[in-house]
Amino acid sequence: MKYSVHFLVLLFLFSHTLLRAQDNRSSFQIEIPTEPNWNWVSEGSRLEFTLKTSGGKGDSVTFVIMQGLIEGMSFDSTGRFAWVPSYDLADRTNTQKNIQVIFEARNNQNETTTRSVELKVFHVNRPPRVEDLKPFYVQNRTQNVYKIDANALKDDDIDPLVIIPVTETLPEGAKLSSAGELTWQPSLTQFNNLKSNPIFIDFFVEDQPAKARAKGRLKIEATQMDLPPSIIQIPKGEYFKSKENATVNLKFFLSDPNGDDDIATFDLVTDNPEVPASTLVRNTPNQYEFIWTPNYDFVKDPYDSLSFHITFFVIDKEQNRDERKIRFTILNAVNEAEKDRQLYEMYRVSLVEAWNLVTQLSEKEQELKRSYLKAKKGKKNRSMVNAGLGATTGLSPAIIKTPQTKSIVSAVGGTTIVTIGALEAAEVIGKPLRDLLDRYNYVLEKKIEIQNKGDVFAREYALKAARRQPDYAKKRDEFKAALSIKGLVTLDLDAGWENKKEATDKAIGRAFKDFTPLESQNRARQ
Repeated sequence: MKYSVHFLVLLFLFSHTLLRAQDNRSSFQIEIPTEPNWNWVSEGSRLEFTLKTSGGKGDSVTFVIMQGLIEGMSFDSTGRFAWVPSYDLADRTNTQKNIQVIFEARNNQNETTTRSVELKVFHVNRPPRVEDLKPFYVQNRTQNVYKIDANALKDDDIDPLVIIPVTETLPEGAKLSSAGELTWQPSLTQFNNLKSNPIFIDFFVEDQPAKARAKGRLKIEATQMDLPPSIIQIPKGEYFKSKENATVNLKFFLSDPNGDDDIATFDLVTDNPEVPASTLVRNTPNQYEFIWTPNYDFVKDPYDSLSFHITFFVIDKEQNRDERKIRFTILNAVNEAEKDRQLYEMYRVSLVEAWNLVTQLSEKEQELKRSYLKAKKGKKNRSMVNAGLGATTGLSPAIIKTPQTKSIVSAVGGTTIVTIGALEAAEVIGKPLRDLLDRYNYVLEKKIEIQNKGDVFAREYALKAARRQPDYAKKRDEFKAALSIKGLVTLDLDAGWENKKEATDKAIGRAFKDFTPLESQNRARQ
């Protein structure tokens, strides 16, 4: 007996352990790496890790990314993840970017589990770059000024840049500012030496606040006679794409090695006559702007874009020439203001129709109300004038008064008495009371129905954003269909009726309190 008890205890412990192992196996979950900072990565660096699972009843697992997938991320079904974050995720003001990614695992027993992982991306500053610069041509006995082309100084992080001169390479008397402006008035000896031996000055471009540097070099030469002028274009480029009603703005800085006063003409020629000459604006003798806003009719339907060339050229007094040929593409754009006005007109016209109908029904309501009261008042004062009385030819009313009652009778031929006090005279003469009441109720019902639908329509589409929705046309058609009243013959409405009141915004607003004129919306936006 003693051994049996021990056997039962051992059997219980074994079963409990087996159940716990099965429970642990059934807990299917994703395991993440345990190394410190395994989810940290810098811009431009590679992040790699492999996800695994634990528990579950299956023996094979497939991984996918449920949410947070970013272009460039690589994640296969075995759980291997790789990613090189681009340099535009974080910046110098927000040096850390957190990316939330949700992974899902599924085994061959159709068990699933998810795990949210936060990836931390840290900003990496990239040093600036200096592209080739045009030589600095100087003249003798002249304060020469050279501005380092801003288009030649590049910083992929769009950091503020500062110019730092290498003073050992600066010629005597030359100064280079932090903004990149070099000034120098060479002496006669310096100018003569410069004619045979051009010099180079070095400088650094430093970004802020990281202080990363790039070295640049500028060539200085003595000017020669009849050198052509040059054009500096900002922003730099030979192709620009824009939309209708969007302003195109280019700045041009002109320079001449023989002096800016040697510049004779700066102008443009184009193969599209729709570009007016007035688009070129002269700010100073050597600084111009091209400012042009193509209207909504520039690109004619059915075309979606229009391309053409403009050549900007400068000519000096010796007829030397420099030019920039630029290709423009203008995309067809929707005139949002005109489209909003058209949608508003549809909105307003619908409400004007509803207002006219409510007004007409109100007038009909008053007319039926007066007719009903008149018929109701006159039923006790009328006589039946067209009833079958056989050979009787004379009918005259008579009133018999008694202390208790008053009866209306007809005297026929002076001898025949017909009592009609119990008859409803209005049911025989003129319009029946019941018919008047039914039509009155029907008119009142339709008036209230149209008023309510007009209030809903005015409120629902009072704003531009609502009228831009795809279902606006359908809802407007449904509202207009509700204005088509059946039973016009029963209502006795005049088809040629015209509203004596003018359909002003104020009148519509009184009828439908949520109606908002377009001008009010424009003022509110401003």
